[in-house]
Amino acid sequence: MLMTDTVHSASRVGRHSLVAEVRGYISDLADGRGRAIVVEGEPGIGKSELMRIARAEAVRLGCQVFWCNCEELSEAFPLLPLLDAFAPNGSLSRYADAHAQIAEWLRAAAIPGNQVNGVGAATTSMLSLISDVCGAGPVLLVVDDLHWADSATVGALSRLFRSTHRQPLLVAGLARPAPRRDDLAALRRAADAQIVLSGLSNDEVIDMVVKAVGGSPGERLRRLAAEAGGNPLYVRELIDAVTRTGTITVDGGQVEITGGRTPASLHAAIADRLEFLSTPVREVLRVAALLGVAFPVSSLASVSGKGVSDLTPVLDEAIAMGVLCEHGAELAFRHPLIRAALYEEMPASLRAAWHLDAARALVRQGASAEKVARQVLPAVDGGSAAVDETLVEWLSGAAHKLAGQAPNATVRLLHWALTDTPPYAKHYQLLTCRLADALFRAGDTPQAARVAHGALTYVKRADLMIDLHQTLLGCRAIEGRREETLRVVEAALQLPGLDELHRARLLVLAARTHRGLGWVDRAEEVAQAALAAATAAHDRWATGWALGVLTLVRGMRGEEEAALPLFERALAVAEGDPSLADLRLMLLLNQAAALGDLDRYDEAIESAERACEQADASGSMVRLAQATSVLGELLFDVGQWDYALKRLDLGGDVPAEALAKCCDYGVVATIRLHRGDPAATQNLLDARVHLARLGDDRMVGSLTLAFSLEREQADAPAEALAVLVDGLAKCEEEIEQTTDLLADAVRLALMIGDVERARALALRAEAVAEPSEVFHRKAVGLHCRGLVDNDPAKLVEAAGQYEKASRPLPRAQALEAAGVAHADNGDVPAARNAFTEAYEMYSALGAAWDLARLQARFRAYGIRRGPRFQHRRSQQGWSSLTPTEEKVVGLVAKGLSNPQIAAQLFLSRRTVQTHVSHVLAKLELSSRTEIAREASQRGI
Repeated sequence: MLMTDTVHSASRVGRHSLVAEVRGYISDLADGRGRAIVVEGEPGIGKSELMRIARAEAVRLGCQVFWCNCEELSEAFPLLPLLDAFAPNGSLSRYADAHAQIAEWLRAAAIPGNQVNGVGAATTSMLSLISDVCGAGPVLLVVDDLHWADSATVGALSRLFRSTHRQPLLVAGLARPAPRRDDLAALRRAADAQIVLSGLSNDEVIDMVVKAVGGSPGERLRRLAAEAGGNPLYVRELIDAVTRTGTITVDGGQVEITGGRTPASLHAAIADRLEFLSTPVREVLRVAALLGVAFPVSSLASVSGKGVSDLTPVLDEAIAMGVLCEHGAELAFRHPLIRAALYEEMPASLRAAWHLDAARALVRQGASAEKVARQVLPAVDGGSAAVDETLVEWLSGAAHKLAGQAPNATVRLLHWALTDTPPYAKHYQLLTCRLADALFRAGDTPQAARVAHGALTYVKRADLMIDLHQTLLGCRAIEGRREETLRVVEAALQLPGLDELHRARLLVLAARTHRGLGWVDRAEEVAQAALAAATAAHDRWATGWALGVLTLVRGMRGEEEAALPLFERALAVAEGDPSLADLRLMLLLNQAAALGDLDRYDEAIESAERACEQADASGSMVRLAQATSVLGELLFDVGQWDYALKRLDLGGDVPAEALAKCCDYGVVATIRLHRGDPAATQNLLDARVHLARLGDDRMVGSLTLAFSLEREQADAPAEALAVLVDGLAKCEEEIEQTTDLLADAVRLALMIGDVERARALALRAEAVAEPSEVFHRKAVGLHCRGLVDNDPAKLVEAAGQYEKASRPLPRAQALEAAGVAHADNGDVPAARNAFTEAYEMYSALGAAWDLARLQARFRAYGIRRGPRFQHRRSQQGWSSLTPTEEKVVGLVAKGLSNPQIAAQLFLSRRTVQTHVSHVLAKLELSSRTEIAREASQRGI
């Protein structure tokens, strides 16, 4: 059975008990039972030693073992420890493709404009690779020095911790108590067991000394060992220190110290060890300290300028002196504190110079961008690094990749390089372009826009201009300022000398911007031109995006059937290309919207859920917000309002474009208005902030409906109609956006007596319905005509079409209108049946406001409810009332006979009416009189 939140202290239970416990974990692992543990303690306390025992036991029982070290130099680079641990060599060669895919995702993160978070996708791929490795046999994964781990590695471990009970995987994280980090604190809480190591007991220290000196320690040696405070590393360093000085004697099996100095601290003991190294060894080890705790000998040779044959005797001496040890295919310092002592004894200015020398050596060796950057960053952060041409040349080629993996670190590197690089220099324009992209990826949108906009005044290279425009497009989309970007892109298209590839990419940016502004015809025209240019240039990126824009244009026009083949074509272009990962997500979520517009809701919701999952897995928060928004609208349409409210988290901190936020606020506010929830008022106030970012010319269907409904509930039907009419005028080109507004607009026009407008709107609805085979569009045409003609047959037919479309709210509204038309024609039984069906649908939706209106109409026509409509006065209904609703029940009961209370009810009419509607719906009563009667029976 898994242990949860258990903490063990070595001072309390002793090392032998902990060793037995950890071996028990390994035994469980060999039997297929996984676990997640965190081992915590001060430096040198024995965390690694405990896990080395576990490693030996795991190997003995046939488990696979993977060990990785986190390092301070690697904090800026995501997943590097896990990438190194599962490098495709030896038994892991079969996973080479999966490992390469992780690297591919990280490269995809560096592509300008690709909103997919390659780091997030790489994390998911890494977890999948580890799961595959577990399929070949139980796995022990040790992550040492967890306190230096980058946030992506911690996030990956958090997900691994949650998966250990599902696979044969034991994950052990080793960390110091400090520094305290929120993500590591959460990781500790997620562990099945937390082991906190404190000092060895006195007996265990003596046992350690006996094994080290080969005899029973005398009194002075015992006192010396006691000064180590139970720290095993310090004990060892103290014993080695006195052994090196030759001040130990053996007499009759007892070992004693005869004199000499002893180190006063662990750091002093380590320094003492290093003093015994020869000068050549010490110099090489200083260079090794620059490379980290573990390092390849080939890198040490490059950085030190020595051949491997020259290094061999030096490294042999370091190993013999207990400074270095073998670490798989690499060498490593026996303890991080030894490496830290060598590193910190160098003056900061000297360290910076050596780091830059190491970086230049690694550049000549052809080392990866991450390895070189790990050398440059400490020098840059130290403030004493001088820019030189070699490293500027390197950064101009590496910044593109680094920005996707470590944007904040890349910003620091680029600022450093640009500080001493004059504007006329060879790489100045390229570095500035990369800085704008890195700032955007780091989340500093305003500064990214300033840098990109400024660079466009002097950058002449077409490829750099496109990258800058791409960065600006992303910034302006978030800020809601697309028109500014469009002007700059169109100006760039007029520049002489553009080849087809660059022209295609600029046209794609222009088409996307036109589409974002809602200019459908222009967007299609430009997208077609982009597609032609991209085809001529054989540019897959531009081809995919041009097709993507065309799919959106078809959808905006209500031509979803024509869009579906384009979706498939565009998805085929995007398949397997990391630079088009963002396009693929966009296509999936818009394919879901198109299927919904065709009333194919099962497929649509499944596609939207898949888009959400893939966006989440890729780490693209912007696409996740968009996919969730699409899903929310689909759930609203089919009446799954509670689920829609759950998915649309208005208070979340996920970044989203203004359009997605407006859609979300519109759906949530509309649901709450129909349910009589006062929170809708604040939703609409908050929505206006995001609507302002879109501009005056944009209309968002769900939000327009919500604003109109709020005005109608405020007894201002003329204002409610004006909201819809204004929205319809703004979106004449967008069929689907306007279709859902027409029935409410016709109803409101008739309510205020504007018959001519109602007829004109009905004609517009019939023009949408006439060429379409889509159920809800046919329904809207029938619904609007039925309202204008007061024709119950057409309204009942409209309800039938809405039923086929799986849209319960407009179906209930059409049936309600049919009931009125039947009543006007004197057909009371038909009216009662229509009202009853509408009531049941409103009840299922929890639409308290609609129920109150429906019941008022019942009473106006003198229609009594039939058997299907009998209310249930159950205790459950009363028990579900909120404290505010109970207070309103009392006010209603008293107000019917007390003029003063009645006045109070009148003065707070809107607030009280909202809660009365809730009470009527919950208790299934038809009037305030019934509330008063029921309240009286219960003594309220």
